[in-house]
Amino acid sequence: MKIIKINNIHPETVNIERVKGFLKEGCTVVYPTDTVYGIGANIYDEKAVLKVFSMKRRSKSKPLSICLSKIEDIKNVAYINKKHEEVIKKLLPGPFTIILEKKDVVSPFLTAGTDKIGIRIPDNKICMDLAEDFPITSTSANLSGHEVQDSPRGILKQLGSSIDILLDAGICENGFHSTVVDMTGKDLKIIREGSGYNILSNII
Repeated sequence: MKIIKINNIHPETVNIERVKGFLKEGCTVVYPTDTVYGIGANIYDEKAVLKVFSMKRRSKSKPLSICLSKIEDIKNVAYINKKHEEVIKKLLPGPFTIILEKKDVVSPFLTAGTDKIGIRIPDNKICMDLAEDFPITSTSANLSGHEVQDSPRGILKQLGSSIDILLDAGICENGFHSTVVDMTGKDLKIIREGSGYNILSNII
């Protein structure tokens, strides 16, 4: 396991490039977001994705969301129309997970065999930089069913040696998961209330 200190506001380019290299090699990375720390792996590397499930002791019947670098990347992994795009531009980057119909390029391992994929673009430069070359998984850095930790120290206590790389940016001040918005139906549906929920009505 490697622990790499990183500036959460102005991440050092050398650290970002180093971690992107680890992701390309199939490593998992614990990284800060605008909500809580997440676990990242190259979504196109099946072995790396399975590592994420193993780290969290998460059932493969539960899907994983993914993190993208920018809104323009969504069309590579999911179907998006003009109506979707107008709403998404109001929500992202931000503390929201958007559910859309996935494209075939997205492995069923990520979606638990469904045709839907959860997409995040956190308002955090580290996330955007790490997902620049390919999407990475976006799931909270905790054991399934256990309390989400807001600090690297707490995460280490829970996940321990299962972590390949930990990007230490200090405590995530938000410390609360994202609000999940399903956009696959005729009307938007709130699946989970979380960060940003209190301002959602003013956005959409």
